[in-house]
Amino acid sequence: VNMAVIRQNSTDFILLGLITHPAFPGLVFAVVFSIFVVAVTLNLVMIMLIRVDSHLHTPMYFLLSQLSIMDTVYICITVPKMLHDLLSKEKTISFLGCALQIFLYLTLIGGEFFLLGLMAYDRYVAVCNPLRYSIIMSPRVCVLMVLGSWVGGSLDGFLFTPITMTFPYCGSREINHFFCEVPAVLKLSCTDTSLYETLMYACCVLMLLIPICFISVSYTRILITVHHMSSAEGRRKAFTTCSSHIMVVSIFYGASFYANVLPHSYHTPEKDKVVSAFYTILTPMLNPLIYSLRNRDVAAALRKVLGRFASSQRLQVGDVPGKF
Repeated sequence: VNMAVIRQNSTDFILLGLITHPAFPGLVFAVVFSIFVVAVTLNLVMIMLIRVDSHLHTPMYFLLSQLSIMDTVYICITVPKMLHDLLSKEKTISFLGCALQIFLYLTLIGGEFFLLGLMAYDRYVAVCNPLRYSIIMSPRVCVLMVLGSWVGGSLDGFLFTPITMTFPYCGSREINHFFCEVPAVLKLSCTDTSLYETLMYACCVLMLLIPICFISVSYTRILITVHHMSSAEGRRKAFTTCSSHIMVVSIFYGASFYANVLPHSYHTPEKDKVVSAFYTILTPMLNPLIYSLRNRDVAAALRKVLGRFASSQRLQVGDVPGKF
């Protein structure tokens, strides 16, 4: 009883996790931890390759390295806490910790929306204006694109985090989720949040529509250009250039569409948690996989780095003096 009273008066929240009372928490931990390690490693390798290989010093790869940075920070916001909660009895998160998770999550998801939209414009310029590509996609334009994505995402964070955290939360402090996602937190409020939820819904739809319009226009122009190409090689190259981006966009926007656009009647806490897990845990792993597996330049850069590493190891072994 004493514990219940303390929890009632505490400002901390309790995260119930991805699976409430999992039968095999060790197995869930092992799976999530493996995905986390693979995702972080792949993204860091991608960032490193783009930085060290001069062939990858192009606008497309600069934008890709930013996507990898976003994905790395993004997965680190939710998963380490989730892994900690799987192994500990106390699954609490402080009020400030919850606010920080909401702010960073909204900033990064918003930033990724905008960045993926702008990457479609980059593909459009590459296919439709190849001769003017380096002029249109100048370093200054690329930096502005990236800054725009980060600022656009952080506006989302600055707008919604303070409002969400100023609602009175009385009664249960148990969030039926593995991190502080706004809809799950709002369910605990003891005032009517429907007007705010409607405002958030409208804002999310708008944030989805702007990049989707950008992507649709860019790819319509690309398809028209590809249709008029005479060489099969040119078509194949254009298709390879765009297919990775289309796959990443479909996965990310598909999950976001479910989370933010589908009406409440389609949502259950369990479905919401699965979709959230999909784009907070799986997407950061899939993005670098899709781009690296389908990309000759990245594969060549990786071979070069591994070759350099292997030869330096051989040199070191060769430098060791013999025993006799």
